[in-house]
Amino acid sequence: MYIHRHLESILEKASKMFGAVLVTGPRQVGKTTLLRRFANSANYISLDDPMQLHAAVEQPATFFKDNTPPVFVDEIQYAPNLFPYIKMQVDEQNGKGMFYLSGSQQFKLMKNVGESLAGRLGILNLLGLSLREYQQIKFNDAFLPVEEYFTARKKELKPITYEDLWKVIHRGSMPDLLLNEDYDWQIFYASYVKTYIERDVRELTQVGDEVKFITFMIAVASITGQLLNISSLAKNVGISVSTAERWLSILVTCNIVYLLRPYANNVLKRVVKTPKLYFMDTGLAAYLTKWTNADVLKNGAMAGAFFETFVIAEIVKSYYNKGIAEPPLYFYRDKEQKEIDLLIECNGVLHPLEMKKHADPKAADIKAFSVLDSIPGVKRGSGGVICTYDRIVALKDNDKVIPISYL
Repeated sequence: MYIHRHLESILEKASKMFGAVLVTGPRQVGKTTLLRRFANSANYISLDDPMQLHAAVEQPATFFKDNTPPVFVDEIQYAPNLFPYIKMQVDEQNGKGMFYLSGSQQFKLMKNVGESLAGRLGILNLLGLSLREYQQIKFNDAFLPVEEYFTARKKELKPITYEDLWKVIHRGSMPDLLLNEDYDWQIFYASYVKTYIERDVRELTQVGDEVKFITFMIAVASITGQLLNISSLAKNVGISVSTAERWLSILVTCNIVYLLRPYANNVLKRVVKTPKLYFMDTGLAAYLTKWTNADVLKNGAMAGAFFETFVIAEIVKSYYNKGIAEPPLYFYRDKEQKEIDLLIECNGVLHPLEMKKHADPKAADIKAFSVLDSIPGVKRGSGGVICTYDRIVALKDNDKVIPISYL
């Protein structure tokens, strides 16, 4: 069963704008499936194939003579020496949609892309299935808590029960796992972590102790939804701060982890400067932190953190799926402990949002929103509380109770 991906429309636009298009993202989120379906007339080459990889590495000058465009090169990170030859062909033919590339190692790819294909390559990020995609909803606007968005979104609304929501949060967003209920969750993620360590991490950096790297991943998963404290992470795992920073950069640039930046401007002196950390796949985070089923997760100590993580991931996906590589997302926290979970900036207006896993938000939940009114140069827009209530209702002024089904 193929689930249509919202990135398809952006992929079509990019293929008409650039000579080459790169889809990057974590392993097993559907990059190959998406590109093979979209570029079905292109020659397909997987650099997982040892013979194809040998040809690409040893004979790059003739590689594209044997594999003429349009061509789809899967796992391009294994042969970064191909980038200059892609550049030459794009420049010589001045063509569009000549090369389709996929890679799960954005960390390594970006340097080579920047040097070789600047201005010639469209770069798109694909994460796991969004809730919209899973529910086969065509609506594809980036989330924004304004009336126009809610009106349009309501036309394709498919509510989700509390029980089903937590099943999705626990199972995660990997297409194979979500679409095959008989797949064993434990076996899937055990294999995923092993493959990720062996295939990606070894390629990206010299990790001498793979067991310790898994310990590091577990420690990172345990603080999803919290402020990042790299020194504490390093101490808990028993590694240096510099090693922790390097390992975290791998998780971030492989789209395993997302760092939500704190909002700041020139007049804000008392805000924290530390980002908040979120896993982009709640199933992987649940596996690493040993929440073995949806029931124990929804009733456990990390339920609130997982709900918030899921919401952030869904909103990030809504921006990536519109081709927006740097979503305008922030959070607010000052030294007086006033905090706003999420700020979305649009046309100079900040839209504040809170996430609550319960279904009965109150005006007190958005008390911190007023702090934005005292910041010179900042205009506060409509916001609200994203929660598990079943319909949109007014909470206070322009702020609303926002069901998670509206994401």
